[in-house]
Amino acid sequence: MASAKPLSAYIDGERLWARHLALAAFGARPDGGVDRPTLSAEEAKTRAQIIAWGRMIGLKPFTDRAANLFLRLEGQDPSLPPVVAGSHIDSQPTGGRFDGVFGVLAALETAQAIMARGERPLRPVEIVAWTNEEGSRFAPGMTGSDLFTGTKELAQVLAIRDADGVSVEQAVAAILAGEEDVPLRPFRLPIHAYVEPHIEQASVLERAGIPIGVVTGIQGTRRYRIRVRGEAAHAGTALRKDRRDALMTAARMICAMDEAAREPADTLLTVGMLQVTPNAPSVVPAEAFFSVDLRHPDNAVVDRVDGEVRRIVEEMKGPCAVELREIQHSPSLDFAPDIRSTITKAAATLGIPAMEVYSAAGHDARQLHYVCPAGMIFVPCRGGISHNPDEWAEPEHLTAGARVLADTVWVLANQKGGSPV
Repeated sequence: MASAKPLSAYIDGERLWARHLALAAFGARPDGGVDRPTLSAEEAKTRAQIIAWGRMIGLKPFTDRAANLFLRLEGQDPSLPPVVAGSHIDSQPTGGRFDGVFGVLAALETAQAIMARGERPLRPVEIVAWTNEEGSRFAPGMTGSDLFTGTKELAQVLAIRDADGVSVEQAVAAILAGEEDVPLRPFRLPIHAYVEPHIEQASVLERAGIPIGVVTGIQGTRRYRIRVRGEAAHAGTALRKDRRDALMTAARMICAMDEAAREPADTLLTVGMLQVTPNAPSVVPAEAFFSVDLRHPDNAVVDRVDGEVRRIVEEMKGPCAVELREIQHSPSLDFAPDIRSTITKAAATLGIPAMEVYSAAGHDARQLHYVCPAGMIFVPCRGGISHNPDEWAEPEHLTAGARVLADTVWVLANQKGGSPV
């Protein structure tokens, strides 16, 4: 007999919170943060714990050649494409306890609520933890969702190496070898709908005093790696007119790019990495290698600044040699209106205040958007701080997000048509 209670009534907020704290122990930093690189030993321990929790309630784990982790709750009709919910479990080197992890644990809590309610949905429901969302070990990020959706091919990704020379291929192989009875599945399996819960990583919800954000879309981004090659020389004897100073050339480029990205005012250009060779106080730098991260909601703005970045590199290289490589281009997008509407209705039915918000950060939902109807649920994070040990989300907000997710998933998983309506 079907329960009279909504699925959200079976969400256990205390269990959800305890699981956040438990996973934070894997890669724990002394300052309370988390350092859990993708495909690392610490992430392997995290995966093992999630698999154990899933198996405890009857979920079956799967993985693929990107080491994406899936936990499947079978539906009444196993032949139907599933509803998928989740996020990622890797972190930045100075990460927090909620970024990504909340989405995976909220999805797991949804599955556990379904089991507790005792009624299976029409469609299967799957929890996912995507590989390398952050891109801090292997750049660029979103590796797992890129490969799953076909945005990139496996051969493109396997040869990428981290700072220690370890390849994606080697790291994935190590993860897969350490897991028992976790079958491999192919990429590009059909999905009915995808929902990703996440902390906001901004302060719009907190300022408004609203616990739920219905995400309308994600702003566009381009990412580059730029290498300037000059010539090492003695700092005390090499005359300025004879120098091929890679760092000074890079510095001039960076300043010019910053100026080019000042209009409109909400254009974001970040140089977050700069490596200098030989990095010695009395040597004119022979090489400078830096990153550029460019973002704006309007694709036309991103494209204009992209042209400026390329022009600046060419015009300001002087006697140095320069290599510019664009490693990622992701246009702005709007999430499926039907998914957004389902999330909004779920929150309203529960009496939980919600508002529309736009995501300035990238998420795996971007890639899923191109293969199925997709959407995101945001919850507040204190001060908008993320990628930082001080990252914090209130337990009651995490619970609210999980409750909205549960009722959203239940609606989507009981749809009979080919796509959400």
